Amino acid sequence: MTTGLDADYQTLHEFVAKARLKLNDFSWDYLVGGTETETTLRRNRMALDSIALRPRVLRDVSTIDATGTVLGHKARLPVFLAPIGSLASFDAGAGVTVAKAAARFGIPAMLSSVNAVPIRDVRKAGGGTMFYQLYVRGDDRWVDGIVEQAIEAGYSAFCITVDTQVYSRRERDIAKRYAKPWRADQSGVAYQAAFSWSNVAHFKKTHTVPLILKGIATGEDARIATEHGVDVVYVSNHGGRQLDHGRGSIDVLDEVLAAVDGKAKVVIDGGFYRGTDIVKAMAMGAAAVGLGRLYLYGMAAAGEPGIVRLLEVLEDEVRSALGLLGAARFADLERGHLHFQAPVAGMPGSMSAFPLLQS
Repeated sequence: MTTGLDADYQTLHEFVAKARLKLNDFSWDYLVGGTETETTLRRNRMALDSIALRPRVLRDVSTIDATGTVLGHKARLPVFLAPIGSLASFDAGAGVTVAKAAARFGIPAMLSSVNAVPIRDVRKAGGGTMFYQLYVRGDDRWVDGIVEQAIEAGYSAFCITVDTQVYSRRERDIAKRYAKPWRADQSGVAYQAAFSWSNVAHFKKTHTVPLILKGIATGEDARIATEHGVDVVYVSNHGGRQLDHGRGSIDVLDEVLAAVDGKAKVVIDGGFYRGTDIVKAMAMGAAAVGLGRLYLYGMAAAGEPGIVRLLEVLEDEVRSALGLLGAARFADLERGHLHFQAPVAGMPGSMSAFPLLQS
């Protein structure tokens, strides 16, 4: 596989720098910003940065296997491209670009319902493993109809986002008087606000497709999710874009895993930008990691080839981290590879994972 971008992009920060050059201020702030004080956004990075690594030596790592599975599907890395709306702001191909890049690299993608291209067309264009994510804008019958469309189109799991019951105040956007079309359109939002565990029960009673709930941030809700037969608990704080002053995603992971107690798979997103971040989540017991903002940097920099090349660089980081930890594969990772509450080396934020941008 070659993207023709090997010489142009050899580190992740190079994608970020090029994306900043190509995006206008509105799209850039929409990409990197969070809600209100952006405390939750910074805590995503702080939580990851405060976990240090404990390497083991004299292990045979002459062959390193960084592959994994994502919800039962073989993947080149145990990651997936998380659902993001308004993708056309970063590349004209929008969801089609993302689907093609994910399939080309060999990982799943989750398509957001905030996408102008019909879901069947995105799935057909990509051809790889895809999951579908929904913002609720109607009653159970309306949701049932979307589920049927997704199943017919070949999506192998269905995700409902549950942390957007109220629109957040993203002050970078508000200060610029910048409203994305989907946020300006208030039609149907009352259904999201009213969506409850009874609707989840209806879904599980009506459909056999695996159900993912995205936006779980406490052990209590993770336990209730398993009681309702939810197949995948998706730990997420919407990248710090919904509730301000929330916890960092990986700070939530332990209590969610304990509450789920093996009754569902647990995936996570929120500030994951480096190979070591992925290794940390997997060592704690996550089933897979969602990449959000990170792949948008590749997309904004160079479209579909940019996403693929970014994932190649990320794969190199993962393989390096595994080998230097003394783990030849993800199955060799254990909690003993992690040291918690380590001092944070710098001020956390959207760009703190890319310190060379500051030099």
